[in-house]
Amino acid sequence: MEAFLSSTAVVALAEVGDKTMLLAIVLAARLRAPWAILAGILVATIANHALAALVGQQVAGLLQAPWFRVAVALGFIAMAAWTLVPDKLDEDDATVRTAGSAFLTTLVSFFLVEMGDKTQIATIALAAHYQSVATVAAGTTLGMMLANGPAVFLGEAIERRVSMKFTRSLAALLFLVLGLWQLAEIADGLG
Repeated sequence: MEAFLSSTAVVALAEVGDKTMLLAIVLAARLRAPWAILAGILVATIANHALAALVGQQVAGLLQAPWFRVAVALGFIAMAAWTLVPDKLDEDDATVRTAGSAFLTTLVSFFLVEMGDKTQIATIALAAHYQSVATVAAGTTLGMMLANGPAVFLGEAIERRVSMKFTRSLAALLFLVLGLWQLAEIADGLG
């Protein structure tokens, strides 16, 4: 349960103000098909985060050495710093081109934009830490939906009412706590 709740909280908070949340707002404004957009986000996130969690678990399974655990902990701390940097959509990203349905447009857009994104990197690190593909992928997917669902329906009103700086700071604090916790567990195991 800890892996699921941590994964959900970290990604939900990290996603607020993230490029994919901004993409959800743009898609909702342009395509005006909220349920198809939500379905596309869900399927893209399940695929992307399941693959990321699998990579995280496999890498951690191969490298049980203390140095790898330190690298994961430092990765969480680096994610804390990265989370404090606000995302912006590039000009090219803000232009939504539809070649099919709202669902397909969202599915492809979200899957591609999420590649190498901080929530995907976080999913890899969480899976490496917790050693559970299904639990971490389910938690991070729920976190994405908790952040992006309201964005699809409420769009820009969320950005005006929710302090992105505060939310980024809270997400950064969670990443920092996870990193420091991991370092404490390593130090405890060595002592």
